[in-house]
Amino acid sequence: TWHLKKIPQIVRERTFSLDNPKFEAKAKLELNSVCGIECQRKLPVPSLSDLKDLLSYETVFENGTRTLTEVKVLGAVLDPAGNTTTQRSSRKKRQIYGTDSRFSIYDKRFMTNFPFSTAVKISTGCSGILISPKHVLTAAHCLHNGRDYVKGSKRLRVGLMKTKSRGNGRKRKETSDGMPSFQWTRVKSTHIPKGWFKGVSGDLALDYDYAVLELKRPHKRKYMELGISPTIKMMPGSMIHFSGFDNDRFGQLVYRFCSISDESNDLFYQYCDAEPGSTGSGIYLRLKEPNKKKWKRKIIAVYSGHQWVDINGEQQDYNVAVRITPLKYAQICFWIHGNDENCTQG
Repeated sequence: TWHLKKIPQIVRERTFSLDNPKFEAKAKLELNSVCGIECQRKLPVPSLSDLKDLLSYETVFENGTRTLTEVKVLGAVLDPAGNTTTQRSSRKKRQIYGTDSRFSIYDKRFMTNFPFSTAVKISTGCSGILISPKHVLTAAHCLHNGRDYVKGSKRLRVGLMKTKSRGNGRKRKETSDGMPSFQWTRVKSTHIPKGWFKGVSGDLALDYDYAVLELKRPHKRKYMELGISPTIKMMPGSMIHFSGFDNDRFGQLVYRFCSISDESNDLFYQYCDAEPGSTGSGIYLRLKEPNKKKWKRKIIAVYSGHQWVDINGEQQDYNVAVRITPLKYAQICFWIHGNDENCTQG
């Protein structure tokens, strides 16, 4: 069951202008020397002043200008338990583990209906998910490599799968054989938490590898709501689901589900089969609504991609996802609504 939780408040303190970014960075699909399971276990619990710094955020606008917004965090419950994880055996580097268990969605009835229709393509080569009539959630490193914004992120666009085929016969064939066509929409602004820049320039933490894009024009499609990420033991079969546009299956929407292998307070470590291109996909669960018979899907993490992490002094690989904690829920909700009034429970 989805359990309602009281959400901390993110309050805007001040916003000021920064120099325009160069937009010259190369997108990095795989990060090395990431603070992994063992490293995270030793990290101190962030203080309120740390959180204020990590959750302040940059906004980049369509015209290339940039601002920094400083925030206050109210009502945050700091977890004294730290980052708890369980021990797992070692594996070799792979992004497809054993038998490839991904499904390409060819049937247009599925592709253009919820929940698959919430998956979008980002023009820098990643995936994302619709989280409001005007907002898309994706991974921060699809837009910024820690030093500068990546090439192509200045004129960023989001591709929504078309629900109807238009035009000549060739285009109609294109949408009927499992190859979706896209309606591309310009991005008005992009929000990235300061924790991402801090993490990448320091210990390369993935905890803040998420970003929200505001579209120039609203869409009229069903989007997926955010949820607070439960622990593994609170998930049915420990199973997660996500859909994206993997590079090795060009033009296809690829769906997968799998169980989570391990977790820290901020990350899920799993062996879901996924190739570059699916990075930034929204990971979701289907749980019961409180006191209702209805089931509801909600986004509980953002797929960050294939990463090397340090465990017992050795580098080991996982496919990693950033969990939506109450603090991250508060921040993303604040970005969507522009205030914290609609973000008191999640």
